Amino acid sequence: MVCRSKSDMGMKTLMILNDAPYGSERTYNGARLAGAFAKEPDAEVHVFLMGDAAAAAHNKQKVPAGSYNLEVMLGSVVKQAGAIGVCGTCMDARGIAAEDLVEGSHRSSMDELTQWTTWAEKVLVF
Repeated sequence: MVCRSKSDMGMKTLMILNDAPYGSERTYNGARLAGAFAKEPDAEVHVFLMGDAAAAAHNKQKVPAGSYNLEVMLGSVVKQAGAIGVCGTCMDARGIAAEDLVEGSHRSSMDELTQWTTWAEKVLVF
């Protein structure tokens, strides 16, 4: 049974993901939690991908059958009106162009991460 107060509703949550999309499960677990938050009534979720996690937003990912796909997982956050920002400097370092990003995500910056951090009621870092 889940007990929630009115103060729990409509939570503004920022998830900052840092690890590579595959190999470590940190980004996978952060994306799972972001998807779960995004499904909550009146929840607002922003996900910021930086460092090696920038590759998680690369579109047209091909993974083995039965494996998780971060492109799909991030897409579900976007479908629930979540925002996905990808560090522009991190994209450049990995050769990822804006047109290579998952639909609904965008090239972002430290300035936007700063704005999102002050907006959020909870910041979770993976």
